[in-house]
Amino acid sequence: MNTPLNRRWTLQARPVGLPKRSDFGWATLPVPEPEDGQVLVRTHYISLDPAMRGWMNDARSYVPPIKLNDVMRAGAVGEVVASRSPALKEGECVVGMLGMQDYAVADAKSLTKVDPSLAPLPLYLSALGMPGMTAYFGLLDVGAPQPGQTVVVSAASGAVGALVGQIARIKGCRTVGIAGGPEKCAYVKDELGFDAVIDYKNEDVGAGLTAACPNGIDVYFDNVGGEILDAALARLARHARVVICGAISQYNATGAWVGPKNYLSLLVQHARMEGFVVFDYATRYPEGAAAMAGWLHEGKLKSKEDIVDGLQTFPETLLKLFSGENFGKLIIKSI
Repeated sequence: MNTPLNRRWTLQARPVGLPKRSDFGWATLPVPEPEDGQVLVRTHYISLDPAMRGWMNDARSYVPPIKLNDVMRAGAVGEVVASRSPALKEGECVVGMLGMQDYAVADAKSLTKVDPSLAPLPLYLSALGMPGMTAYFGLLDVGAPQPGQTVVVSAASGAVGALVGQIARIKGCRTVGIAGGPEKCAYVKDELGFDAVIDYKNEDVGAGLTAACPNGIDVYFDNVGGEILDAALARLARHARVVICGAISQYNATGAWVGPKNYLSLLVQHARMEGFVVFDYATRYPEGAAAMAGWLHEGKLKSKEDIVDGLQTFPETLLKLFSGENFGKLIIKSI
C-alpha cells in the first residue's frame, strides 16, 4: 500500500500586480500527524476567492498577511481521516480554513461539521459557505433593503453578487445587476431573474444605471470598486446605503488605487457607505445557513459552481478571478 503524501502550495514572494506561478512554491511532503484536540482532514474541494490576493500583501488588513513559506490560506471542505478530538470522528466532513493542500491538520474547534447528504460538498463553499454568508449578512444587515426598493449589485454573476441579487428579489426588491459579457448577463437576467442587467464590457455603465434606476439606487452592493463604484455613487437615491464588500478591479493595481470621486453624493443624498467583513458575523452563521438552505430547497435560490480539477492548477486557476473568466463560485477539486 502506498503511503499518502501531502501536495501543497506555499507563498514564496509578495506578488506585484497579478500573481504568477513563481510567487508560489509547490512541494510534496509526508502527511502531518494530528495532536491532541486536532484532526487530519483530506481536502476534497478548495475555495478560490478574490480576498486571497489581499492576504498575499504585507499590509494591514482584517486578517494578518500570509507569511512567506507558509501554506496558501484557503477555505476548503473535506473528510476527517484521523482524529484526536472527541468532537469529530473519522469519516465526518468538515469545512474550514484548511489551506491549498491535500491534507491539513487543524484544531477540531476551528472546523464546522457539514452533512454531504443534505447538500453536495461544493455548496458548503458557495451558497452555504462564506459567499452565501457574505451575501446574506452584507445585504440584509448592512444594506437593509426594504420591499419595493432598487438594489444594484456589481459582479452580479459572481459567487457573492449572484446570491445578493436573488436574496434582494426574495425580499421584494427590484434588482439590477452589472456583469461582463452577453453570456453572464443572460444568466443574470434569464436564469436568476434580475429585473435588469448592464454589460459593463459593452455598455456605458452610468447610462445603463440611469435607465435601469429612474428613481435612483437605494442599495448598492459593491464588489468591484473603481469606476463602477463612482457611477453608482452618482445615482444614489435619498438615504441610500452603499455596501463595500470588495474591490476586485483594484487588487492587482501596481500604482495608487482608484478611490471614489463622487463621494459627495453621500452628503447630498443623506446616504451612507459602509464596509464589512463576513467574519464579524461568525456567531450568526447558523442563522444565515438555515435561511439559505431553505431558499435552495424551495427553489427560490440558485447556486453556480465553477469547479476546476487538480490542485496543481492553482496559480493559473486563481487568475480566472481577475480576468472575469470564471463563472460562478470558483473551486478547485483536489481529490
